[in-house]
Amino acid sequence: MIVDIQTRRLRTIEQLRAFVEGNEAVDFQSRDRGEAYGFARATLERFGYRRLGKRDKGVVLRFLVAATGISRQQMERLVRQWRDTGAIRDRRGGNRGRPFARRYAAADIRMLAEVDEAFGQMSGLATREVLRRQLEVFGDARFARLATISNGHVYNLRNSATYRAKRTLWTKTRPATAAIGLRQAPEPEGRPGFVRVDTVHQGDRDGVKGLYLINLVDEVTQHEFVGAAVGISERFLLPLLEGLLLSFPFPILGFHADNGSEYINHRVARLLDKLRAEFTKSRARRSNDNALVEGKNANVVRKWFGHDHIPQRFADDVNRFAQGTLSPFLNFHRPCLFATEHRDGKGRIRRKYLARDVMTPYARLRSLADAERFLKPGLGFALLDAVAAAETDLEAARRVQARRRELFLRIRDGMVPGRAAG
Repeated sequence: MIVDIQTRRLRTIEQLRAFVEGNEAVDFQSRDRGEAYGFARATLERFGYRRLGKRDKGVVLRFLVAATGISRQQMERLVRQWRDTGAIRDRRGGNRGRPFARRYAAADIRMLAEVDEAFGQMSGLATREVLRRQLEVFGDARFARLATISNGHVYNLRNSATYRAKRTLWTKTRPATAAIGLRQAPEPEGRPGFVRVDTVHQGDRDGVKGLYLINLVDEVTQHEFVGAAVGISERFLLPLLEGLLLSFPFPILGFHADNGSEYINHRVARLLDKLRAEFTKSRARRSNDNALVEGKNANVVRKWFGHDHIPQRFADDVNRFAQGTLSPFLNFHRPCLFATEHRDGKGRIRRKYLARDVMTPYARLRSLADAERFLKPGLGFALLDAVAAAETDLEAARRVQARRRELFLRIRDGMVPGRAAG
């Protein structure tokens, strides 16, 4: 045992404690287990371990663990043995465990790898039949052991290091793809009807799920419709999504979403197919593909609904406000900025936001050349003009603010225990 000579002169617990605290990081090693056991027994006897108090016994144990390299748990077992018998012996005995005899040699495993390479690694059952036939039909003695191998053990041998050293398979990663929607940015070419969609979650609180806000924005006119749903499963999302799409004054020609599974699924695809709308989804590493609706989430949805938790049970109240009051205000009375594009000297497209281009989404629709042709059949500007002129922008804003206050008072009262929402 490699033990510093100073340890042989340690006679008191105080000296032992000082030594352990000053040399706790020193790595003592023993040459063999028997020597470590002898050192532990001699130390226990020298310090009168049986007569020591609990704290002093802990100091002795710490010293023995550091000096022998034996774990604390094993050292406690050795001390217990010494206390009961007066000795510390290696109880493992001479009859060490013997592993099972190997039935299949390395040559057998290499032969299996050769068969797999020749046959293209068939199933275990088919491979067994080949191995059997090699011996019984063709008399190849090399397959004497492999001919009777079990189906399961074929796979065990294929996982062995010998097999992998003989034959390693390299396969390409197969990406999981959803063949729904085109991975590209929509190209409206100045036509209204290409909408962007995104979901805003009103958070969770104390294990209670919040409702979801669905936001749709037309790329050309910035017409915007907001709705609320209890969840984003098919049961809640599809009826709301269809209603919001039908609210636009023009036919839906394109529908663009990020890669969320609530939109990229066959049910939404069938809905858009019924509306004859092109289905596109955002491209990888193209953060601007859905930037329009994400900007509206921050500048419109969050400003009107905030970031606080709204429980799902208020989804109907929020939806009535969002569709019946907020959405008409956004489209007929809230001005938006529209960019004027031009190319710079290097041929890059630049955008400027000019005062003359600030207008409401409805005014933007009205400004398009031959705008009447973009409206749904049977819908004319006479009806839409009447809606837009029914109240001033300021009156509409005040009405939305009043309805919003009523909504959030109802939500606040409904979240107070013992008080029902009015």
